[in-house]
Amino acid sequence: MRVRAAVAYDGAPFHGFAVNNGVRTVAGDLDSVLSRVTGCDVVVTCAGRTDRGVHAAGQVLSFDVPDSVDLEKMRRSVNRLCAPSIVMSMVEPVGSDFDARFSATGRTYRYRVLNCPDPDPLLSPTTWHVGAQLDVEAMNLACGDLIGEHDFTSFCRRRKNPLSESALVMVRRVEDAGWIGPDDNGILVFEITASAFCHQMVRSIVGVLIPIGTGELPVTGMSAVLEARDRQAAGKPAPPQGLTLWSVRYPTP
Repeated sequence: MRVRAAVAYDGAPFHGFAVNNGVRTVAGDLDSVLSRVTGCDVVVTCAGRTDRGVHAAGQVLSFDVPDSVDLEKMRRSVNRLCAPSIVMSMVEPVGSDFDARFSATGRTYRYRVLNCPDPDPLLSPTTWHVGAQLDVEAMNLACGDLIGEHDFTSFCRRRKNPLSESALVMVRRVEDAGWIGPDDNGILVFEITASAFCHQMVRSIVGVLIPIGTGELPVTGMSAVLEARDRQAAGKPAPPQGLTLWSVRYPTP
């Protein structure tokens, strides 16, 4: 039986999503627990692999289990063994052709910035503190250069072991991008939706937008970095703890 599941997780304790021998990962914990609960070897596929320290609110998984497995009982067992770091909120049977990664048509990420003079220890696990005042209007204007299909080579770190040759192609189509806020706590949220993302793309984009917001870069800086097609042009990516895989889109049945 092919299963689709929705999970959320705190990325802080994990060295990313993908299984990596010798370190704790989200997939490593899930594969181990699901195999134990179902009594068979389970390997999960995710909609979008997250890096070390990156969180997820709406990650989607697909995996196979025996037809006899009680899915709701399995979900409760996973949460008992994995919570609070990982929580499975939904599980359902799907067609054998469903794949969490390849069936997805869009993904949305959110990046949270705490923009106030002093850091907040209670918000530090899920935000990047930026003390300098940010020009949100300038950052939103720069976001306009991201919309559409572009070569994001400047914003993407090449994986050492790409899954396929297509992983070397850095062309992506961004549907929407912009900043929300700040709220009463000084939190700004950058939200971006695209058909797919390459490695460190969102963090690298935020790493360019913040200097635009502080005035260190002009609004045209985003366009210049895109056109450079050089990873060094984007500079250092934003830290991982502010990033969350927010949601994944699939075709309507």
